[in-house]
Amino acid sequence: MQKITRRAMLGTSLALPALGVARMAWAQAGEVTISHYFTGDLGMNAFNAQVEKFTEATGITLRDSPVGHEDFKTDILVRAAGNSLPDVFSYWAGARVQFIADAGALHPIDDMWAAKGLDDVIARPVADSATIYNGQRYLVPMNYHYAGMFYNTKVMADIGMTEPPATWDDFLNLCEALKAAGITPVALGSRDRWPAQFWFDYLLLRTAGPDYRARLMAGDARYDDAEVAAAMAMWKDMFDRDLFAANANADDWTDAADKLARGEAAMTLMGTWITGYWNGNGLTPGEDYDFFEFPQITEGIPNAAVGPVDGLVIAHNAANMEGAEEFLAFMVSDAGVQAAWADAQGALSANVNVDPAAYNVVMQKAAATVAAAEAFAFNHDLATPPPVAEVGLSMFARFIDDPSQTGAILAQVAGDAAAAFDE
Repeated sequence: MQKITRRAMLGTSLALPALGVARMAWAQAGEVTISHYFTGDLGMNAFNAQVEKFTEATGITLRDSPVGHEDFKTDILVRAAGNSLPDVFSYWAGARVQFIADAGALHPIDDMWAAKGLDDVIARPVADSATIYNGQRYLVPMNYHYAGMFYNTKVMADIGMTEPPATWDDFLNLCEALKAAGITPVALGSRDRWPAQFWFDYLLLRTAGPDYRARLMAGDARYDDAEVAAAMAMWKDMFDRDLFAANANADDWTDAADKLARGEAAMTLMGTWITGYWNGNGLTPGEDYDFFEFPQITEGIPNAAVGPVDGLVIAHNAANMEGAEEFLAFMVSDAGVQAAWADAQGALSANVNVDPAAYNVVMQKAAATVAAAEAFAFNHDLATPPPVAEVGLSMFARFIDDPSQTGAILAQVAGDAAAAFDE
């Protein structure tokens, strides 16, 4: 995989290149070019359905080039460095947008935001945390997700769980009760590495707190700090207790979800998109599955919710700037579009005008959980620059392969992360 560093992107000339005849023709014809990672069962059909509504409403068509979720992470950086971005592309809010905004590759949308009255449309906490970079707005949030401990309700009822575990000791006791009943407590499908990050995120947030974790993500703390070591020791203890399903790095997140659906495992720490997957497979929210918050570990630590925000941004040299801005505004402003999109994605809408009744009972509970949290944190690979995120994701995979090497892994990662921050 080609590695794109901040230095490489900033060193690339981002002056507007000469536009080809074909690209100019698309713009004149009222077309907008777009690339996105909404592929597979969860994304493609739902995205295309909303795009059709946009075309019907505006007469503007989209020239679409979807890219698989994992490949997109590198593909869009290569295209940015080569000055070949589409007019519009989907992107994850946080450090990834910051990285590409720092390279001058994005078009600010402050004027469009004001003209369309998006202050009255977008939930302020999401707007404040996800849309502003270097003092300007660049991203329109399509949806956001929450990572929680999703579980098989029948399995939990069978072992006598009447209330979700409130503390870490309660959680470990629940896991031991599941083991005694012959049920694997936790499924983890970390083949693509990113599903593992939620364990690291929550263990660190619940022990060292959001402020320390923010410093680590920014490079102002180190992976060989005592705070990181303590969080990783708790994660290692779970492996030592045999609480995870075997061979986690051989499964993806849907494999883990399937183990829960079959009753082979009880829980998985995953984002709310898992609800869209399960609903599509005939499971009923609140009856077949539910979730609880990651339990408290250290008293007095602010309660943080973790999750990503998916958004749309515009390239700084978009051929059809007006059409691109219309698309961004439409996709977030239309409450019907947002409700349908959120339902299909197993997501929560950033549009305050979406009726909460549009969500199923589990998603209503997720929305309330996020609203009650004292902080909202982007997951690891969206909270730290992409080169550093790669270091962290590889760390999680190595750790899961051999938790006994935790100390050596952290020592190496501390140096690798520091070097990546300097790139």
